[in-house]
Amino acid sequence: MTLALTTDSARDAERLRELRRTRAAATGLLVVCLLVLAGARYAERYHPGFAFLAAFAEAAAIGGLADWYAVVALFRRPLGLPIPHTAIVPRNQARIADSLGEFIERHFLADQPVAAKLREVDFASMIADWLADRRQSDDLARFVLRLLPQALNAMDGSGLRGFVAKRVVERLETVEIAPLAAGLLDAVTYDRRHQRILDELLVALGQLLGNAEALDAIRDKIRGELPTLFRLFQADGYVLRKLVTSVSSFLEEVRADEAHAVRGEFDRFVAAFIDKLRTSPDYAERLDGLRKDLLARPEIRDLAEGIWESVRGFIERETQSPSSMVRGALTDLLVEVGGKLREDASIRADINEGMVTVLRTFVANQKSGISRFVADQVKSWQVDRLIHMIELNVGRDLQYIRFNGALIGGLAGLCLHTAEVLLRLA
Repeated sequence: MTLALTTDSARDAERLRELRRTRAAATGLLVVCLLVLAGARYAERYHPGFAFLAAFAEAAAIGGLADWYAVVALFRRPLGLPIPHTAIVPRNQARIADSLGEFIERHFLADQPVAAKLREVDFASMIADWLADRRQSDDLARFVLRLLPQALNAMDGSGLRGFVAKRVVERLETVEIAPLAAGLLDAVTYDRRHQRILDELLVALGQLLGNAEALDAIRDKIRGELPTLFRLFQADGYVLRKLVTSVSSFLEEVRADEAHAVRGEFDRFVAAFIDKLRTSPDYAERLDGLRKDLLARPEIRDLAEGIWESVRGFIERETQSPSSMVRGALTDLLVEVGGKLREDASIRADINEGMVTVLRTFVANQKSGISRFVADQVKSWQVDRLIHMIELNVGRDLQYIRFNGALIGGLAGLCLHTAEVLLRLA
């Protein structure tokens, strides 16, 4: 910023020096014309040819004076005299400001020129190149992670967390559980995959029959059901062995036979259950009641709070860790996105068009404000500053008008004097 200000000051100083030199030269030319006029008038007594020089000098002086008046009248009153239609810029500062703002809005910020200029910029390639640089992607990942704790704190303080939780519960309350459960079971039973569940049940039953504690419990149950006479002969052990042998054999038979009748019954049971879930109002009502009871329990709210606090603690630890795994993964993702974006021309074209649309819409919505801002800025300038700025930028060219006025006026005066002489001779 300091360098820019220094450069602008040096440039303005150089422009001011050039303006003063040009103004002095124009004024000097006017003085020369007046001196030449006086000398030519004096010499005209001795030779009529000097009348042509006098006519040129006189017209040049008049032209120079007229253009001096015109240039001065733009910015101030000539010689301080209250002449009408002078000091044009100071008196019309507000109108000039409004016209300048309107001109910028109409011609510089019009939709078509803005869109054409934006389409010259390849935004997507700039983004891709920026993301492909791992150092810059790492900086972006670090910045994003640094913002997360602040965002979480803002959510806590603003009540957004409670609002989101409430909305989630409301959405869950509108979900139809029965069709959803039927769809999930359909996916589970696809290609008879539910038979694996049956296999696991058969294995679990086999393990239960081999468990000593379970067998003792079954034996006690059998003993309690047998008559006293049979208990004397310990028939419960015999019955238990036969029962365990028969059941184990049956379970092994079902496991080994993919076309066993039990498996067919299991298929029909599952299919009927899925159909009831999908069509039965009673099942739907029961599941909806179960869902409402579950969502109303305080444990669910406590679970959500616990998940939130766990996520928050994890994020805070990751943001403070110098070797954050999340940051590394996010950096890798950003670099990969940059590489993919650089390789895919169609995505780049879509991004560029999207950027053009967004920025063009933004400019279209804000251009009135921009024009008002420009107009207000110009209106707020002090008159002396406004005049100084205009003179620095165009004052040198305005001074050349005085040179041109003197030259054109002198040539016009010379032509008129020549025509007058020719008329007299005729």
